[in-house]
Amino acid sequence: MTVLFTLIIVLFVAVAIWQLVKIFDLAQVSTDTSNGGIATDYDNKVNGYLMLWFLAFIYIFTIICLIYWGHMPLMSNAASEHGAQIDNLMIISMVLLFVVQALTQFLLHWFAFKYRGEQGKKALYYADNNTLEAIWTIIPVITLSGLIIYGLFTWTSIMNIDEDSDPMVVELYAQQFAWTARYAGQDNVLGKANVRLIDIDRANVLGIDEADPNAADDIIVKELHLVVGQPVVFEIRSQDVLHSAYMPHFRAQMNCVPGMITKFAFTPTITTKEMREKPDMIEKVQNINAIRAEKSIELMAKGEEALDPYDFHFLLLCNKICGKSHYNMQMNIIVETQEEFNAWIQEQQTFKESLK
Repeated sequence: MTVLFTLIIVLFVAVAIWQLVKIFDLAQVSTDTSNGGIATDYDNKVNGYLMLWFLAFIYIFTIICLIYWGHMPLMSNAASEHGAQIDNLMIISMVLLFVVQALTQFLLHWFAFKYRGEQGKKALYYADNNTLEAIWTIIPVITLSGLIIYGLFTWTSIMNIDEDSDPMVVELYAQQFAWTARYAGQDNVLGKANVRLIDIDRANVLGIDEADPNAADDIIVKELHLVVGQPVVFEIRSQDVLHSAYMPHFRAQMNCVPGMITKFAFTPTITTKEMREKPDMIEKVQNINAIRAEKSIELMAKGEEALDPYDFHFLLLCNKICGKSHYNMQMNIIVETQEEFNAWIQEQQTFKESLK
């Protein structure tokens, strides 16, 4: 496929250069007045057939993309309760876009061919056509309104946090270029915090208010652990610039805005272990490790260290370009059973215990 893409790019570059040359020629003052610079029937016929060939190329290329990569937007790897809703909205949008693209491109190129210029034919001029204008205005309005309304209902259902479900409260703290998570502890209430209260000497790296009694049992970690089937509410802060908390498998994303707290909630539906055992995930990991093995051979030949084998993890990523090390801003997310989570959380220090 790399060779195919290279050939396509070379072809496009060649066509672009050819068009530039034609534009340059047209811009020159011509001494040939035999046809007054007007395209002949032959010119129009050639361009008409070229439009049909380009239409065929669009459809063939689209079919190839669907065969090789059509499964990617339809992957059923959502790991949260609302993930299926997001995926369904994406599928509907993609199908509509595909249908509209296929129809409009066909009409555009077919009309360019059918109504190409010919000697003796004169174009029919319409000052206006209320029926056509109503059709191509009303149909997009209805379609887009349906998508927007469906999207709003989907978003509302996702963001409607059910407090009766007793969700776990976790803070996600963003800074260039790392994530820190803070659990609310036994009282499930996060202590107050402000960046002006950051005290590196006392290991208060999040600016937590030490006088707030709710802060004493907070737990600060560098790896996020969640309980499968347990709703979780994220309160999100940023220390410096605009970041974005993005958890792709959970279909979750929320901006991290300095000076304010944003929220996002979801319920994990599958553990990390279960996701690793899925056949498509096993195949993906094997393919990645095969690539890493080849790269490791090259590195070792240069006297460098080999790459570690890859293992699947849910990830928290930054989805805003927040600086030169933006690409490295990520945190592992472990989804596990309640028993496994309890065993892990008991090993962590509370904020009060961590103060120097």
